[in-house]
Amino acid sequence: MLAAIVASGLFDDDGIATIAPMLDAFLGGTAGPGDTWLAVERDGKVCGAAFYQPEPLTDGTWNLQLIAVRTDAHRSGIGRALLRYVEADLSAHGGRILLIETSGLAAFEGTRRFYRACDYNDEARIRDFYATGEDKIVFLKRLVR
Repeated sequence: MLAAIVASGLFDDDGIATIAPMLDAFLGGTAGPGDTWLAVERDGKVCGAAFYQPEPLTDGTWNLQLIAVRTDAHRSGIGRALLRYVEADLSAHGGRILLIETSGLAAFEGTRRFYRACDYNDEARIRDFYATGEDKIVFLKRLVR
């Protein structure tokens, strides 16, 4: 699964170094309650992954921490299928809100366009969050309960 995340091209070495222990914790059975990883395989190869977890101290608010699709599988519907599965799973289990955070850099415009096309609303912008000149954009979708 980590290979697919690396092959998505979305994360630098620091990002991968942060993600790898979270995946290891999940696979080793030591992840937090509700932490969920998904993988999509095509032709015996993982080509997409997602990770979501509950927001502590809330009633049914969840965070999609990661969704990644190998660059050679972009525009194949895998990302949308992963996102719809997450939404359906959360809706079926009492999820109320799904939040997604991403970078405000121009390089992430395609990512932001994807979330908007999947009916997510721009909810917040935190200026200079990741670094000076790199805002955090927060998307929100209310889930059907």
